[in-house]
Amino acid sequence: MVQAYILIQTEVGKASTVAETISKIPGVVQAEDVTGPYDVIVRAQADTVDDLGRLVVARVQQVDGITRTLTCPVVHI
Repeated sequence: MVQAYILIQTEVGKASTVAETISKIPGVVQAEDVTGPYDVIVRAQADTVDDLGRLVVARVQQVDGITRTLTCPVVHI
């Protein structure tokens, strides 16, 4: 299992809608709107890195109102 945090910037006033929409995507564990340089932080999981990439590119980045994403895979050192 691969897990990651996805940091998302949205259009002004869209954070709550984006978080709510993303929270319904399979593979998304949690989606919260936050303050600071990012508007939404998502915790996601997938079976492989490739599946995680597909989740981000094909599902998350297609949500209306998103302007930029940064995916941070979780590592266990």
